[in-house]
Amino acid sequence: MSKISDTDSRSVGTVLRELTVGTFKTIRKIEQGGALQARKLATGGIQFYWRYTHEGKTDRVAIGTYDSTAAPKSLEPTAKGYSIAAAAEECRVRARIHESSAQAGGYREHVVTAKKTRAAAKAKEVLANEQTLQKLMDAYCDHLEAAARSSHADVRSIFKLHVTEAWPGVAAAPASSLSAEQVTDMLRKLIESGKGRTANKLRAYLRAAFQCALDVNSIASIPATFKTFQIAANPAALTKRNAAHDKADKHPLSVEDLQTYWRLLKGMDGVQGAALRLHLVTGGQRIEQLIKLKKTDVSASTLIIYDAKGRPGQGPRRHTVPLLPPAAEALRVLVSEGDYVMSTNRGKRPISAMTMTNWARAVAASIPDFQLKRVRSGVETALASVGVSREVRGQLQSHGLSGVQARHYDAYDYMKEKQQALQALMNLLEPKEKRPTRHVKPVIFVR
Repeated sequence: MSKISDTDSRSVGTVLRELTVGTFKTIRKIEQGGALQARKLATGGIQFYWRYTHEGKTDRVAIGTYDSTAAPKSLEPTAKGYSIAAAAEECRVRARIHESSAQAGGYREHVVTAKKTRAAAKAKEVLANEQTLQKLMDAYCDHLEAAARSSHADVRSIFKLHVTEAWPGVAAAPASSLSAEQVTDMLRKLIESGKGRTANKLRAYLRAAFQCALDVNSIASIPATFKTFQIAANPAALTKRNAAHDKADKHPLSVEDLQTYWRLLKGMDGVQGAALRLHLVTGGQRIEQLIKLKKTDVSASTLIIYDAKGRPGQGPRRHTVPLLPPAAEALRVLVSEGDYVMSTNRGKRPISAMTMTNWARAVAASIPDFQLKRVRSGVETALASVGVSREVRGQLQSHGLSGVQARHYDAYDYMKEKQQALQALMNLLEPKEKRPTRHVKPVIFVR
């Protein structure tokens, strides 16, 4: 190794051209530390290096090739390489890094660390690209199902219809890239098609899914899989809910329609008629819960279903319903050798809510605008009309029971009141011919 002496009258360019292949020559010292060196390669080209010392050991870092055509004072490299000034500037940059990293291993260790950081960032980027909105939606639905939340089926359906199928490109993109504008476009499409309530539900479900990914590091009950989505913001939370579409769908069946529906059901044979009759004469229980009824939860006087609605994390609530003779008769038709009561394959699997809905729609075709969900609201409205209190109606249909008093203090089973309410329902469904309905006395419930 040699260096250009102070008495050498030749230009640096001449010195570089006259270099011997394989020999390092110091071109100039770098005030920040180290020196700029050059070495002639076997190909005839010249390679620049920054030479420095760390903890008594000499090291060289390649800068780039020499471009003899570059402007001598240019500090930026060209497409062909570096001028001497540009190579010296690169040495200064590395010398500053070395000085600032001296306590952590110097320049070489800085390079190793930077390489690892870039690799980690690249891996993180690849993972983020793989963790799509579709996968986040699936993870959220799985989380709901594992927590025994009955809403998971509705969430899956809405995601499938109004995100995956309606916006396939967005669903296949990274979840972390979803914007509030894209969420708004989804909601707008639903509202413009007359599905405002569904739009609000989609917004709520997307918001909850992203919130799981945001809360995964602070709430232990959220599965670790949500960490992989690398969510830093909740785009659905930045949109506005349209309160006008949140109004309750108060369209209950009238007493007359309930009576018509009951007469039609009484004329149906087999599993279909028995299943629909059981639904009505037990007070219009939630279909999603009733179809999961098992033989082990049926006794001579009661049936037990499990209400998964309510506060998250507390599991399904046991809901006991007394049986009147019409309900017991329907159960005798339904119960078979399998586990499930509401079944068309000998109890191996329960029927679906859609199957139940289709059966009801077919038998009640003569009732204007019939929907099976109107049976539940029709029963509650009918019971209210004969004086059944809101509290007892809530106990019968398992709703409105989430207050502190109900959760922690009220251990009474309300079986007497629920049985009286169901008898009042039967009196409405099968009124005595001469009973003047306009003078029906209110039903008074006494414990």
